[in-house]
Amino acid sequence: MPKIKTNRGAAKRFARTASGKFKRISAFRRHILTKKSSKRKRQLGGPNLVHDSDTKAAQRMLPYS
Repeated sequence: MPKIKTNRGAAKRFARTASGKFKRISAFRRHILTKKSSKRKRQLGGPNLVHDSDTKAAQRMLPYS
């Protein structure tokens, strides 16, 4: 049985936590920041978890993480 290839785009965006969930970075924080409030930018800053409904897809893309 050959090895499964890791999706390199997903490998750059997601990381596995110690409990087996996936961390992700929030969208909408790269540019056009002047119109966004400080509160909104601050809340987009922290790491988030991938939603439960998307975890299976992330596991498929990252088989060895």
